[in-house]
Amino acid sequence: MTTNRTVYLAGDLVFRPGAIAIFDRLRTLCGQVGLEGLAPFDGQAGIESLPPGRETILKIVTADRALMDRCAGGIFCLDPFRRAADMDPGTAVEIGYMLAQGKPLAGYTVDGRPYPEKVAAYRRAAWNDALRPRVTPDAPVGSGALEDADGILAHSDGMVQNGMAEGFIHLSGGMVAVHDDFYQAFAIAAADLARRLP
Repeated sequence: MTTNRTVYLAGDLVFRPGAIAIFDRLRTLCGQVGLEGLAPFDGQAGIESLPPGRETILKIVTADRALMDRCAGGIFCLDPFRRAADMDPGTAVEIGYMLAQGKPLAGYTVDGRPYPEKVAAYRRAAWNDALRPRVTPDAPVGSGALEDADGILAHSDGMVQNGMAEGFIHLSGGMVAVHDDFYQAFAIAAADLARRLP
């Protein structure tokens, strides 16, 4: 059963060890602020027994979309994914999908470094190079002043994650909670969203 206090819980959490236990705890935290949290797994009954492959993935995508359609808002984990600078790309798509429906959103992360700093750390670890001032001719600066060794802008200054994903959360009226404790960060985001739902 869904209500106008039912919210979608999203992020790379579905891929983490102990995912079901993580979502159980997030649901409890939602309940403490008067929300009902739904995890992607809640819409995937029977899918977990199917063999890996394209058809199974499309069933998961369809089920997740249907779950988002039922929810009044969403809470999204923006933590970097697979040791990279960026969040899980599927979660970024879900943020855009729910914003397009006009639903309120909130985000959270344990990594409050500015996005360009995350890009710099990733480049250093993966490629042993550093960001440099923007030197590519005829390239706009706008959202950032640094580029990587390939001439790609390290954008989204002032954000903890890619400006489109984090920006959509802000455009919905929400905020991105930052705390070094994962569950505390989530609790702050959930309380923010709870205040904005009827």
